[in-house]
Amino acid sequence: MTGTAPPPEPPEGPDRPGTEPWAPAEPPGGGGPAAQPPPAPPTYGGAPGPPGYGQPGYGAPGPGYGYGASAGAYASWGQRVGATLIDVLIQLGLFVGVLIIFAVLHQVSTGLGAFILIVGYVAVIAFGFWNYVFRQGRTGQTIGKSQVRIRLISEQSGTPIGAGLTFVRSLAHFLDGIFYIGYLWPLWDAKNQTFADKIMSTVVVRV
Repeated sequence: MTGTAPPPEPPEGPDRPGTEPWAPAEPPGGGGPAAQPPPAPPTYGGAPGPPGYGQPGYGAPGPGYGYGASAGAYASWGQRVGATLIDVLIQLGLFVGVLIIFAVLHQVSTGLGAFILIVGYVAVIAFGFWNYVFRQGRTGQTIGKSQVRIRLISEQSGTPIGAGLTFVRSLAHFLDGIFYIGYLWPLWDAKNQTFADKIMSTVVVRV
């Protein structure tokens, strides 16, 4: 008697009991299909630049005098008078000191007293020249102006005018001294200028 071979088993598939249907493999990490990158933002005429973080753009004017000064920045007549009084009192105090030294030394030696008087007088004049011409020409401020926080500047450039032009401006104050009209002119002038300021195109501004 000859044996009979068993029938072949059917292939695995969706119709075979006990098997699951085939499905596409998920990407690594699970959770659904892979995320797509966000679309690029539209460019209107060029690539967008980095954010400015609240900073002003390049070339924007910063605080300061710039070219010219606004009407609100002009020093008042009272401020200019106050600065002048401080400068005059300083120079007057130096001269009084010279006189006191002269009076003391004159009792010891007439020649020594006279020498100290001459040297002291020259020193006081030199101090005034340094204060009104060199210091003011370089920084725009005498000692008095620095105390009341005002500055002499060029109306066009907004910077100090230098020692040479400051000396010429001092000479132009001669016109201001005629009946003192020029010194009073800032009381009603739109830019608070004296005649010397108008001639030299200068203004005195608050610091």
